[in-house]
Amino acid sequence: MRRTKIIATVGPSTDKPGMVEKILLAGVDLLRVNYSHQSHTEHERRVQEIRKVAASLDMEVGIICDLQGPKIRIEKFTGGKILLGEGDSFTIDGKMEDDAGDQQQVGVTYKDLAKDVKAGDKLMVDDGKLVLKVKEVIGHQVKCEVLMGGELSNSKGINLQGGGLSAAALTQKDQEDLKHGVSIGADYFAISFARMADDILEARRLLEAEGSNAGIIAKFERAEALENAESIIEVSDAIMIARGDLGVEIGDAALPPVQKRLIKLAQDMDRAVITATQMMESMIDHQIPLRAEVFDVANAVLDGTDAVMLSGETSIGLFPDKVVEAMSRICEETEKQRITRVSDHRLNQRFERIDEAIAMSTMYAANHIGAKAIAALTETGSTCLWMSRISSGIPIFAFTRHTSTVRKVKLFRGVYPVCFDITHTNPLEANKDVIEALMKQAIVKDGDYVIITKGDLQGHRGGTNNMKILQVGQATEHTL
Repeated sequence: MRRTKIIATVGPSTDKPGMVEKILLAGVDLLRVNYSHQSHTEHERRVQEIRKVAASLDMEVGIICDLQGPKIRIEKFTGGKILLGEGDSFTIDGKMEDDAGDQQQVGVTYKDLAKDVKAGDKLMVDDGKLVLKVKEVIGHQVKCEVLMGGELSNSKGINLQGGGLSAAALTQKDQEDLKHGVSIGADYFAISFARMADDILEARRLLEAEGSNAGIIAKFERAEALENAESIIEVSDAIMIARGDLGVEIGDAALPPVQKRLIKLAQDMDRAVITATQMMESMIDHQIPLRAEVFDVANAVLDGTDAVMLSGETSIGLFPDKVVEAMSRICEETEKQRITRVSDHRLNQRFERIDEAIAMSTMYAANHIGAKAIAALTETGSTCLWMSRISSGIPIFAFTRHTSTVRKVKLFRGVYPVCFDITHTNPLEANKDVIEALMKQAIVKDGDYVIITKGDLQGHRGGTNNMKILQVGQATEHTL
């Protein structure tokens, strides 16, 4: 069973007849809706189709609504594009009409850009394909010299090398998109260009006002976010290492150690982590990945990422199902390495909660007794998240009555949801029902050890307080 989860972005390519079913069967765990593109109507139609197809396959899939955030872009050119050469002068004007760009100047979506930059700064345009050096700032005009030229077309992104742009993380558009995402049943919201914990807390407040308990994913895309990494992770449910804009701001050579640091930090703080951007980029047009892409995905798995994400590969690519199959194949092969099943997570740390102590004890016992499966009877999925922070090859099954929890735990590495309502089950029969469910799926057989965690008060959040070790086919059970 593949432990690393796969996230795929939906778009025109997944709209093809039968494609949603193909990518789900190929191994997708969660689907991402990108609010940077297309309309609310399109997003709603896609989510409805996803839910319909998943139900027909007797599957559940998590939905991530990815908010655009303050993506700073140039405006449009009268001719659609221009060609800039090294040494050319070029001006970015915060008060220019949005469709009046020409060979000398262009407008910008972030009207306060001139307030955030100074002479000597470097602006990275179109993911760093073009580089502009700020020569002077006059009022609302940022006058630049082209250091690295090339073709520049409408609406390309701008980053300030080293970070420092002060645009708010949640725009008015984001707030409207968040409300729409709640209305279509999003399980997670990804917050783009977060700089500090307050950005995440503001998103949390907006979700609570809408009556949603959706999880929040903090996207690391800004250089400033790295300085506030611990405080951001602490108030988030998961993080995404969005290597595109982040790489532009901090430099591509700095990305690998930052990726490893963020994955480790998220694990240590009991949060899920997603590795994203250009993981299988060549498969937008080809049916097999580059060897470098194979290594990229494998290294993320070896580092302990919970999920790997596909963007343009599935949203606009020619072979969405093929790329999911390839990514799944790489993850499965990498997970055979012993390093993916070894962990010293929280070995010398104190546990502040009873349910957390049960989770950690369960993993220790499971790894030392040779358990075939762990079954956690859970309301929120927290017990499963704690368990999944410990690298292990033992599958963790989240038995829950809540559809929202079923979909949320799809993000956690090595956790597999099972719809199960313990409140309608005699407590004395619950263990038997759990074992039967695992046997039905051919997960366990007579003689195997299974560890079950649950709470004395059924149906209560945070109530996990006991662990039972059972041997399938035997009457004996051991309670801790």
